Amino acid sequence: MFLVKNIYLYDPASGTEQKTDLLIENGKFLRIGEDLSIDSAADASSVRVLDGEGLCAAPGLIDTHAHFRDPGYTHKEDLHTGSLAAARGGYTSIILMANTNPVVDSTAVLSDILTRAKKEKIHLYSCANVTQGMKGKETVDFDALADAGAAGFTDDGVPVMDESVLEKALLAAKRLDLPVSLHEEDKTLISQNGINGGGKAAQSLDLAGSPREAEITLIQRDLELAVRTGAPLCIQHISSAEGVDLVRRARKLNPRIHAEATPHHFSLTEDAVLRCGTLAKVNPPLRTEADRMAIIEGLADGTIDLIATDHAPHADYEKAQDFTKAPSGMIGLETAFSLGIKNLVEPGYLTMQQFLACLTCHPADFYRLNAGRVCEGAPADLVLFDPNASWTVQKPFASRSSNSPFLGMELPGVIRYTIAAGEIIYENPS
Repeated sequence: MFLVKNIYLYDPASGTEQKTDLLIENGKFLRIGEDLSIDSAADASSVRVLDGEGLCAAPGLIDTHAHFRDPGYTHKEDLHTGSLAAARGGYTSIILMANTNPVVDSTAVLSDILTRAKKEKIHLYSCANVTQGMKGKETVDFDALADAGAAGFTDDGVPVMDESVLEKALLAAKRLDLPVSLHEEDKTLISQNGINGGGKAAQSLDLAGSPREAEITLIQRDLELAVRTGAPLCIQHISSAEGVDLVRRARKLNPRIHAEATPHHFSLTEDAVLRCGTLAKVNPPLRTEADRMAIIEGLADGTIDLIATDHAPHADYEKAQDFTKAPSGMIGLETAFSLGIKNLVEPGYLTMQQFLACLTCHPADFYRLNAGRVCEGAPADLVLFDPNASWTVQKPFASRSSNSPFLGMELPGVIRYTIAAGEIIYENPS
């Protein structure tokens, strides 16, 4: 048994916001209420009590979009180091992307990942690809991959350019009631990826970059397909104000359409490229303050209902290359929660409940996970945090990589404990 006392609980799924105790047994929440105690002396001798006075609690965080680079690129990250980074950031459930090496277009690769994932202390899920070899020409065997445990389908990293192939995929996903999540950048419009086309950073580096039209045109096409088919679709890592507005309108026609915002897109603008160089190179790119605020407005009004890290580790030597040669992406699991408090909750754009919903019950509902709630009988996945404490982003990270543009930044909100299936998997007591 495990008794957590005197915590202030946020449970967005039920709207609960109150001081309470939590009694955990066999990996589940057994009882929730004030002044809980153990019924017998025998039980009391075997229970661990954690006094959470001054701390807040929420369901364990869920990330619907992370790259653990395993198999194929484990010099950047692997299932174990990625899991450690997740736990340090308050995450208990992670959905992995499928652009590994080999890619996840077969049941053999998927089963290998899921089998090895069971050794980790957090809950790891994996998407499979939409197309064979991520080449956009032929769809995968959706039924076989769903039977093997695919959480959804994505070719994240590259767009599905053939409309007929994507429509076939969406119809298969609808039949299986599993999400398709899409990377929306029309590569035919992009001269150099990772930097806002026509913006001040691109001009400073004398690069054409990635124009906003590359995102807007594909979002528009794919939303029209999702409306026509009624399929469950996620627009990944949205970066443009126009993209947000397109999703806003499309969700009125198909409520199974969802969208992600990343912490870097609601926290940074293209100015970060001038400060941080390749550490701020990401696909789709950081854009303008108007775009950043449009993403925040989309989160506030529910147009965007998922906050996903797009955790993308790269080795230091890879990021040290010339801008056009360095890979895009940044790590995010260890900073996401604090960036949300700093840029969404503290300025008053979102309440704590709204913010946490995007990290807990909303992703759990969309991906049909048994997670994201604190209620009796539910899996005991929990994060305890101090909203009034602060910390400085610095090396070493729990991640194998350290490619973060937030290095040196002081952020609010300290994760004190992460609990998965009733077990403390990360602790940082004050």
